[in-house]
Amino acid sequence: MPATIVETNSTPFARIAIDPVTLDIIENALRNARIEMDATLVRTAMSPGIREQGDAFPLIADHTGKMIVGQFGSFIDGFLKGYTGTLEDGDMIFLSDPYSCEGAVSHANDWLVLYPVFKDGRLLAYTAMFGHMSDIGGSVVGSMPIKARSIFEEGVRIPPVKIWKKGEYNEEVIRVIMHQVRKPDWCQADLNAIIASCRVAARRVIEMADRFGDDVYVSATQELLARNHRAMQALIGMAIAEEPVSFEDYICDDGVGQGPYRIKCTMWREGEKVVLDFAGTDPQSTASINFYLNENMFKMFFGIYMIMVFDPQILFNDGFYDLIDVRIPEGSLLKPKFPAALSGRTHALGRIFDILGGLLGQKTPEFLNAAGFSSSPHLFYSGNDTRPGKNGEWFQLFQIGFGGIPGRPMGDGPDGHSLWPGFTNVPNEFLERYFPMVIERYECEPDSGGAGLHRGGNGIRMTYRFLADGTISIHDDRWFVPPWGVNGGEPGKRARKIIEKPDGSQTIVGNKVEELTVEAGDQLHFITWGGGGWGDPLDRDPALVGKEIIQGLVTPEGAREYGVVADAGGKVDEAATAALRADLRARRAPLETFNFGPGIDALRANCLAETGLPAPVQPVWPLAVAAE
Repeated sequence: MPATIVETNSTPFARIAIDPVTLDIIENALRNARIEMDATLVRTAMSPGIREQGDAFPLIADHTGKMIVGQFGSFIDGFLKGYTGTLEDGDMIFLSDPYSCEGAVSHANDWLVLYPVFKDGRLLAYTAMFGHMSDIGGSVVGSMPIKARSIFEEGVRIPPVKIWKKGEYNEEVIRVIMHQVRKPDWCQADLNAIIASCRVAARRVIEMADRFGDDVYVSATQELLARNHRAMQALIGMAIAEEPVSFEDYICDDGVGQGPYRIKCTMWREGEKVVLDFAGTDPQSTASINFYLNENMFKMFFGIYMIMVFDPQILFNDGFYDLIDVRIPEGSLLKPKFPAALSGRTHALGRIFDILGGLLGQKTPEFLNAAGFSSSPHLFYSGNDTRPGKNGEWFQLFQIGFGGIPGRPMGDGPDGHSLWPGFTNVPNEFLERYFPMVIERYECEPDSGGAGLHRGGNGIRMTYRFLADGTISIHDDRWFVPPWGVNGGEPGKRARKIIEKPDGSQTIVGNKVEELTVEAGDQLHFITWGGGGWGDPLDRDPALVGKEIIQGLVTPEGAREYGVVADAGGKVDEAATAALRADLRARRAPLETFNFGPGIDALRANCLAETGLPAPVQPVWPLAVAAE
């Protein structure tokens, strides 16, 4: 039975024609309210993941639950269908269990607050936000166990509960939840920050309705949704063909020795609707790399990608969802069955954007992006701080790393950027102030971006020197299957992780490792993947390549991938460059739309020599087979 909305005023909202000026004012006021949610959050949260990096996602929805402004799309429709309780004035819902909300949050670290906004007895809007908690208990510090076999190992799971009920705070349930986590001070502060952000947005919505009238405000939200629907309808008709196109990419491994895992999607248009079918995606993993992909979330991903590529001026919202049909096989990597582990879903989440790029660009290669939105590298470091004056106090760090953004039609991919555009790095000064570590290096990894007319963004080399014994865990991908290039561009370089002892000896470690012991004085070289290149690298301006040598983005050796001969000072030998480019053009095969690099068999055969790590073995599913 779906949720029951309790309203004391049953008068329906009247639809009113909205003039463009009023619509523009309300639209921008909603945008600003969303920004104010973020500002409130970062000023009140405590964990570095939320306070410093902004790992939280707000939304403001209309009275039916459709997102008007936000980032991840609205989960409210699915929540209302599955929640059997009531929603009344003064209520606020709190949850974290992905299986209780159809994957609206995709792992239990994401704590979600949903606030129905009532005015004069009627439900006017919803505000909501979820943020990544640095620890929620479970079998490992940080609550993202790579080797988990079920979600029960991943920490506290919160079903939908009323954290506020008719204006009364449910302190007892919060006390029980905070008793399960390793950092209750962080979690409590972060949760309060999320609540405050939702309340701030609710106040702004009420203020708008007071200023313009309830009917005008609601009518404006419906017009914003309708406007988005019209825009997306035109984009789909322009960019999506009726003939099916398919694309597939891989998650390198599951952290327990198996991989790669295939994600496949086929896209076609039926009338004015686009169909996205994930048949052919591998079955769910026995480890934690499964991604419970909410269909509405993927519709938003699709819409964001369409808008950013074809018409960035459009305000994306939930207005176009009926134009998209998403089909995800049950029991697959993207719709695992309960109680499959979900904590390592970041890699599949990142790969979804690469796949969208590969699908949408096949009809219009001039709009095609390379691969590079490939993962969200994580580092965990914990232990007891034994430095003088620290008294062995417990510490734990959760940090999100950055990689290379793909080469694009309009230019180079940014170097060392986040998977999510709104994320920021944790300042090195913050890390050194609050954790026993020194950041020895934080710089672009030269030549890691794929060569092209437009270079793929370089990855990052971040070197941590640990000042206290402890344990680290690493979550990353793109170490086995490289980020592909397009339109003649080269693939980006793969990720690497290296432990260096004080005597200078080095050990290559995996990109998914758990509770690895480190000692004071050890260094970790955390090197992320680069983005794929776009276009023929032999067409890139040699003077620009020379300038990038000076900037440390390209080496003289790497410059030869562009057919450029230059010295360490960036001075280009024009005659040698012309000769090298002529030779390279004469010897190479015709350029293809996609450059995936070596195939999977070749990657397996050369893995140990190229990466220093054994190749993952082909996954085996005793009770399932991939659906073609």
